[in-house]
Amino acid sequence: MEDNLLVSFWPHIQMKDSISKIMWTVFMCLVPAGIAGVYFFGLHSLLLIFISIITAVLTEGSIQLIRKNKITIYDGTAALTGLLLAYNLPPTVPFWIPIIGSFFAIAIAKQAFGGLGRNIFNPALSARVFLLLSWPTYMTAFVKPFGSADTISSATPLSILKEGEKTLSDIGLTYMDLFLGRRAGCIGEVAVFLLLLGALVLLFLKIITLHIPLSFIFVLAIFSWIFDKQGLFKGDVLFSIMSGGVILGAFFMATDYVTSPLTKKGKVVFGIGCGLLTFIIRRFAGYPEGVSFSILIMNAFSPLIDRIFKPPVYGKK
Repeated sequence: MEDNLLVSFWPHIQMKDSISKIMWTVFMCLVPAGIAGVYFFGLHSLLLIFISIITAVLTEGSIQLIRKNKITIYDGTAALTGLLLAYNLPPTVPFWIPIIGSFFAIAIAKQAFGGLGRNIFNPALSARVFLLLSWPTYMTAFVKPFGSADTISSATPLSILKEGEKTLSDIGLTYMDLFLGRRAGCIGEVAVFLLLLGALVLLFLKIITLHIPLSFIFVLAIFSWIFDKQGLFKGDVLFSIMSGGVILGAFFMATDYVTSPLTKKGKVVFGIGCGLLTFIIRRFAGYPEGVSFSILIMNAFSPLIDRIFKPPVYGKK
C-alpha cells in the first residue's frame, strides 16, 4: 500500500506517439510533394533527394558511432532533415551540393549542439542558407517544369516580379499553375496542393497545430497586400503565399518541435515574427525569398519567447 503513494519524477503525461512515429509520419506526408517535384523537374531531382537523405543518415550514424552514443538513425530525424534539405534545393544543382548540405545540417547544425532536442536552429534550413551563401550561383539557378538543363533560368516568379513592374499574367502563369506546381522553384516547394494535403494530415493527427502556420501566413498576406510596390492595398495576396516556399516553411519547418516555442501564445508570436520578417526580406532586401532566413532568425528568439510566455506554476497566482 505504501508503494502506491510514491510519485515518480515528471513528466507524468504519457503519449502513444513516439519520436520515430512522428518523424516518419511527417516524412510520409512530404513524399507526395517530392513525387510531384520529380515529375516536374526530372530524375535528377530524385537522385538529389536520395543523396541528401542517405548523406544525412550516414553522417548521423557515423558521429554517434564515433561518440559511442546509441545509434538512432532509424528514428527518422536524420532522414527527415535530408528530405527537407533536398526539397529546398533547385532541381539542377550538382550532386555534391546535397552531400555537403546534409553533412552540414547533421554535423554542424545538429550534432555539434548535442544532437536531437538540443539544436538551436532548424538543421535543414541552416544547411540551405549555408549553401546559398557559399554557392549562390548553383542555389539560384532554376528551370521551368518539364525543362532540360539547357533551359536554366535564374528567375523564379518571385524574382521576376521583384525586379520589375509585372503581373502574374505578364510572366505566363496563373494561380492554378502556382497551386499545382507548374512553375520554377525548389524541388519540394512548388506543389502547394500536395503540401497542403500533407499538412492537413498532420493537423488531423494533431502532430502540428495551426498557431504558427496561420499566424505566419496571415501576417505575410496582410503586409504584402498593404505595402506593395504598386501602391497601398494593391498587393497580390495569393501570389505572396503560393509563389515561394511559404507553405513548405510554415507547415513543415517553422513547426519543428525543437526550434519553435512550446506555448500557444508563444507559437503565435513566433509565426507573426516569421511572417513579418519574410515580408521585410522580400520587399526591401536583395534576395527575393525570405522564408528560410525568417524562420532561422525566429529560432534564435524561441527561448526568449518561451521565457516571456512561460505559464504560471499550478496553484500560484
